[in-house]
Amino acid sequence: MVKKKPSYWLMKSEPDAYSIETLEKEKETIWDGIRNYQARNFMRQMEIGDQAFFYHSNCKPPGIVGLMEIVGKNIIDPTQFDKNSKYYDSKSNKSNPRWDCVKVQFLIKSKEIISLQELRSLFNEEELLVVKKGNRLSILPVLEKSANLLISKFN
Repeated sequence: MVKKKPSYWLMKSEPDAYSIETLEKEKETIWDGIRNYQARNFMRQMEIGDQAFFYHSNCKPPGIVGLMEIVGKNIIDPTQFDKNSKYYDSKSNKSNPRWDCVKVQFLIKSKEIISLQELRSLFNEEELLVVKKGNRLSILPVLEKSANLLISKFN
């Protein structure tokens, strides 16, 4: 059986909510709290072994701070049922949940942030969707060619 090449993703988190340092310490986490259907659908396309760039958003400067691997998929997001969670969804029910998530594992922290400004100098909108002005999605696919260039910057 031929093993498929991993697909690549970019996953955003505000460092005050969940940071690369937290993931490095915890080693693994579920990527919960996604409440955008397009971002959720991207997550549903992920396969175990895919890799995702960890992107710190809503900070100065925003940018890629590490790399993680998808180690679990099709996990029901528990926050949708927690009335005390800001991600609670009263319209979701346990027999037919709306939201699911993946489990990620820490791989590497970049020595320096690859800032959005630097990403814009390296890529156009077709090569890396995060550089598109106004793009607010928290999960985005990354082309293999773009991923290879980004991974080379980690060394």
